[in-house]
Amino acid sequence: MNKGIFITIEGGEGAGKTTLIEQLAHTMQQRGKTVITTREPGGIPIAEQIRSIILDRTHTGMDARTEALLYAAARRQHLVEKVMPALEGGQLVICDRFVDSSLAYQGHARGLGMEEVWSINRFAVDGAMPQLTIYMDIDPEVGLARIKSAGEREVNRLDLESLAFHQLVREGYHRLREQFPERIVQVDAGKAANVVLEEVILTIDRRFKGFFASDVK
Repeated sequence: MNKGIFITIEGGEGAGKTTLIEQLAHTMQQRGKTVITTREPGGIPIAEQIRSIILDRTHTGMDARTEALLYAAARRQHLVEKVMPALEGGQLVICDRFVDSSLAYQGHARGLGMEEVWSINRFAVDGAMPQLTIYMDIDPEVGLARIKSAGEREVNRLDLESLAFHQLVREGYHRLREQFPERIVQVDAGKAANVVLEEVILTIDRRFKGFFASDVK
């Protein structure tokens, strides 16, 4: 049984996941906690190479099943090489995206079927699921506008999908939240970043019984 804590952060494009994770890590450090932050697809060299294939803007002809399989392959390697050793060592891991992304994007938005995509990922994760998932909910129009206006990262292949696609992604996340209410907690990503951070800290603190309580007076 793992001694660590596994938390995943989910959401559509432009929801602010990266910002939240950076703020959470900083808050934990201030309170004397250690945390490993990582991302999917990626986090380790093999998975990062798979990521470059999946998100390459020139790969517009990629088959939906190929895409789903590549995500699952990257996820498996990331788990066995980085996430599981950290959890077994009693560490806290916060991951930017995990299996829910595949279910929402490829399962629902691509139309492959959530159960079909889950069957691929059931084999990949082998029971390694997060204890808590924070879903950052945002209107796709707002999220995509954030990406365009901020210019903080290169636009990837998923950013180029239609608004209708991203609306389906959001719908997929909502279905997952309804299906797994004990694991997935929704926050309004349209709020100010500091407000979102406070809500997430309270959620984690309640879930893990004072994990964030500081010993510093």
